[in-house]
Amino acid sequence: MNKASAPKAVVIGSGFAGLSAASHLAKRGFAVTLLEKNEHIGGRARQWSKDGFVFDMGPSWYWMPDVFEHFFAEFGKKVSDYYELERLDPGYRIVFGPDDSVDIPADLDALYALFDSIEKGSGEKLREFLAEAAIKYEVGINDLVYKPGRSLLEFADLRVLKGLMQMHLLRSIRSHVKKFVRHPKLQQILEFPILFLGGTPENTPALYSLMNYADMVLGTWYPKTGMYAVVKAMARLAEELGVKIHTNQEVTGFTYTGNEITGVVTKQGQFEADVVIAGADYHHVEQALLPQEFRTYSQRYWDNRKLAPSSLIFFLGLDCKLDKMLHHTLFFDRSFDDHAYEIYDEPKWPSQPLFYTSMPSISDKTVAPEGKETLYILIPVAPDLTDEEATREVYYNAVMDRLESLIGQNVRDHVVVKRSYAHRDFISDYHSFKGNAYGLANTLSQTAILKPTLKNKKLKNLYYTGQLTVPGPGVPPSLISGEVVAKEIAKDLKVTTHEVIV
Repeated sequence: MNKASAPKAVVIGSGFAGLSAASHLAKRGFAVTLLEKNEHIGGRARQWSKDGFVFDMGPSWYWMPDVFEHFFAEFGKKVSDYYELERLDPGYRIVFGPDDSVDIPADLDALYALFDSIEKGSGEKLREFLAEAAIKYEVGINDLVYKPGRSLLEFADLRVLKGLMQMHLLRSIRSHVKKFVRHPKLQQILEFPILFLGGTPENTPALYSLMNYADMVLGTWYPKTGMYAVVKAMARLAEELGVKIHTNQEVTGFTYTGNEITGVVTKQGQFEADVVIAGADYHHVEQALLPQEFRTYSQRYWDNRKLAPSSLIFFLGLDCKLDKMLHHTLFFDRSFDDHAYEIYDEPKWPSQPLFYTSMPSISDKTVAPEGKETLYILIPVAPDLTDEEATREVYYNAVMDRLESLIGQNVRDHVVVKRSYAHRDFISDYHSFKGNAYGLANTLSQTAILKPTLKNKKLKNLYYTGQLTVPGPGVPPSLISGEVVAKEIAKDLKVTTHEVIV
């Protein structure tokens, strides 16, 4: 198929899902234009730098390396063609209190021994737990997650049905974990990945113990120079495939012929389209860019969705080195359940929040000047809160008090670069629904076909990808989301193309 006759696809948003969709469509012969609202590509995974300090503004964990390898393999490439990976060992540290912390080793035998040292016999129980989690990962990631969620018939495959029987969909991850370990620290270690899914251990299906397999077996990795290395790699691949990427192109609407979009309108101009893929915020596209007659869902529907948390983030450049910190450190010196309650059940600014720090300068000399540290502090908070500068400052000081107490070191006086980021920034930069940071919570009632559909039901050629549709929030699911929607478009449009080789 020559370029003149190739169907024109316009992808809105250059986050992981948008970049993935663009490349998969280009591979199938589409002429793809990718539009990004902001000055730099990457969506929530943008990068910011100041005075030699380099910060990933969003995702900082690299889990499920097989999903990234799968993505590049779809184009005859490998991750190593684009960026260098290092497995972190220990993967991360959990701080329970002063001089009370646990490091999670990369070696499984060392991990089993660690569990045994905390609760006798729990090492063997962990082995059993991870064996079950491996089955869930195999079925969940390799089968279920690649389903487009448009019909129950997608799940009629015998392999999938058999796997579903082992998924423990009606059991919570909390009750599942308690079957294997009794010690509160071990329970928290196994429940912690739920923070990535936007739910509480009580309302998240035990299916998601697959995240423990991703964590403990597949490991925690770091792409050299930061997560933005993945964004740059995906953009480079997209351009090699012929994708045209345009920044500073905020979409303001569409042109129509009947029930079909014919063009995408931005503040700078207009782009012809045979098909449109919205990798921007689903709610914003529906409720702000589409006239009512073309919306699949009502505002009431959206208001009834259970959202994953927002975040209050501090990007800090320090003129000293810090002790007692790893690349990833989780501070669980306060109640996990109380914090979760103030996110999901009685949404408000938390009274005693847990927090997470990333200090990539420990692993990577390129992200901070010599002798200095790049420090990222994240507090999960409820979406849709009033976000004022004074509130941010209260939490900055509260977290600094605890951090300094727990590591026994002055931090505040060494901050030479400081930037905060929360709800109003997510809304301003990404049109994020209620200022959420991750998307929809992965509850049972918002799984698979119960998520907002990837295909608009009123328009023939509008599709969605990313964190508010299938398969859900997170970096690996976003890569998968782009692939899934591209395949659905090719199928729906009955496009027969010669695949593009790079």
